Amino acid sequence: MINATEEKNSYLSSFNEFESSAAAKGHSWLDSIRRAAMGRFTEIGFPTTRLEEWKHTSVSPIAGIPFKLADGKPNGLTPAHVSEYTFGEVECCQLVFLNGRYSPGLSSLKSLPRGIRAKSLAAALAADRDLVEPHLARHAAYNRNAFTALNTAFIADGAFVFLPPGTILKEMIHLLFLSAGDSETVVSHPRNLIVLGAGSQATVVESYIGLKPGQYFTNAVTEIVAGSDSVLDHYKLQRESGRAFHVATLQARQDRNSSVASHSISLGGALVRNDINMVLDAEGCQASLNGLYVTDGKQHTDNHTVIDHAKPHCESRELYKGILNGKSTGVFNGKIIVRQDAQKTNAKQTNKNLLLSEEALVNTAPQLEIFADDVKCTHGATIGRLNDDELFYLRSRGIGEESARTLLTYAFASDILGAMKVKPIQCQIDLVLLNRLTQR
Repeated sequence: MINATEEKNSYLSSFNEFESSAAAKGHSWLDSIRRAAMGRFTEIGFPTTRLEEWKHTSVSPIAGIPFKLADGKPNGLTPAHVSEYTFGEVECCQLVFLNGRYSPGLSSLKSLPRGIRAKSLAAALAADRDLVEPHLARHAAYNRNAFTALNTAFIADGAFVFLPPGTILKEMIHLLFLSAGDSETVVSHPRNLIVLGAGSQATVVESYIGLKPGQYFTNAVTEIVAGSDSVLDHYKLQRESGRAFHVATLQARQDRNSSVASHSISLGGALVRNDINMVLDAEGCQASLNGLYVTDGKQHTDNHTVIDHAKPHCESRELYKGILNGKSTGVFNGKIIVRQDAQKTNAKQTNKNLLLSEEALVNTAPQLEIFADDVKCTHGATIGRLNDDELFYLRSRGIGEESARTLLTYAFASDILGAMKVKPIQCQIDLVLLNRLTQR
């Protein structure tokens, strides 16, 4: 283990090496942002449990390891090796990243309508500066979050998705992030930027997969800019290895009459933190947040969400569910903010948790901060166990106890899965979840 000073020096040393590398050169406008972000990280360091936002999640296991910046070498991987993490024969544009770096040999790019970009961020920084610069690192604030600051300091690659105004993309875009933690403890900092022009529509899927059972750290940031009247369905599927650390921030800004739906599924990882922040920054916006986290053993998963109603006549719906087993722990902290001018806001937030063992623990804190007087806002949370009467009913019909428990647990999660509009995604998560429950 290393102390606080050593941990900062370790990342500062890595940053100095990164700055001199080819990946960091050629973008003078980005250099100042990177340096400011690194400076901010050295000021605040990793969060501790003394901070209200982190009181239930200790990141000392991350802070205590001197992670090495990962490279993106394919190391013999072929498309066949990653086929089980794709969506089969479904037509889609798939960008594959290995340890945070784009891998063209593993990707399958489809012909896209004119004007649409779906490429690596590194390529976009070189060829599409006019589209990238106005948005990159302009929304996910690094002044308060150490992990966002680190990611911003090490911006090099990730995905860039851009839809010009009035474009409707029927095929989904799949961003597949593979981590190959091996003998070395490595860290990757994927940075994604998704920009939808006015009246455009798209479906974007982010998958985070651990190929090996090693220990590694994924620190991801995604910025979403939804133009007026645009529609985005965003999916995040997290299936890291059982020893991995995963910290991710999703920051979205919505313009007038836009609609953004976020579906977050967390199944893997030893220590996981998801921050999802939505800013409804013009009238008529709609935001939908659906989440499912499933933990076992000694896993720890922390979901923090903020829906900021900054303007009037907006609507948000949030439903997060947790299934916890073994000695695992979970956190849900959901905050809805209604600004003073955001009259006629309609917001609903619900968190439900199912504990499958006596030693599983969840901390839930749904919150409302309302500064307007003409609003309709509700929130609630539940923590419970499987219903004995329902178990008895199934067993009285000849269903074994374990099968009955699996059926009821799956039923608990079914409305989250049912909200997924893309059936191949729903089917894949169905299979993974059922396999997880039957092995319990």
